[in-house]
Amino acid sequence: MDITLLQVVLLLVTGFLAGIINTLAGGGSNLTLPALMVMGMPAEVANATNRVGVAIQGLTAVAGFRKHGKLDTDDTVPILIPSVIGGLLGAAGAAYAPTEWIKPLLLGTMLAMALVILVKPSIVAPEPGTQSRKVLSTPSSWWGLGLAGFYGGFVQAGVGFVLLAALAGTLRYDLVRANALKMLCTLVFTVVALGLFIAEGLVMWIPGVILAFGTMFGANMAVKMAINAKPETLKWFLFIMTLCGCGAAMLS
Repeated sequence: MDITLLQVVLLLVTGFLAGIINTLAGGGSNLTLPALMVMGMPAEVANATNRVGVAIQGLTAVAGFRKHGKLDTDDTVPILIPSVIGGLLGAAGAAYAPTEWIKPLLLGTMLAMALVILVKPSIVAPEPGTQSRKVLSTPSSWWGLGLAGFYGGFVQAGVGFVLLAALAGTLRYDLVRANALKMLCTLVFTVVALGLFIAEGLVMWIPGVILAFGTMFGANMAVKMAINAKPETLKWFLFIMTLCGCGAAMLS
């Protein structure tokens, strides 16, 4: 596939913005998927190619949060197990399900999250000092993380919102630590999904790698922003990004 200089700039800029948005909240793929499709990719190829950037931004963000001591590692395996299983099932579904299913699922998810944040924000943004819980002592978290993984494997766009709801809502992590774990979960099941898409021959590597460079720099900046931001600021950023996700879903 031939790529023009304008398309390179488009991928780098949208990747950079998506890296920031995905690390602090979610929904960055609402920028990158249209950018890939503008280049002439079918929806399923854009969906698969987008995962290259998502994987790289996840790796960058996880390393950054860990460096700043914001990644809780003592419960990661129980958190990852249902996320990975869900991601695998979701990716398998995305490879064979009709593409017209994606928009209703995305829009419904964004509307539900916006309503939750507006009506009861403490579900996704616990008060500072709230004691977090362990997965093994919180059975509901298995279902939440599994569904988040399935959604991420199937759609990817907006999965950050669903993961934050599971991590902050059921396990009561504050938004910074929930974002760190969210990025770890996203990284793991994105790698699983990417493997399946590669096997299906759906990934276009040149635009995927260019996009990944942008997401890497965006994620690195977003980690620093998350560490220094006030919890209230992160909560409102999450709400605004959820509304933007709703708008993107309706317009797509």
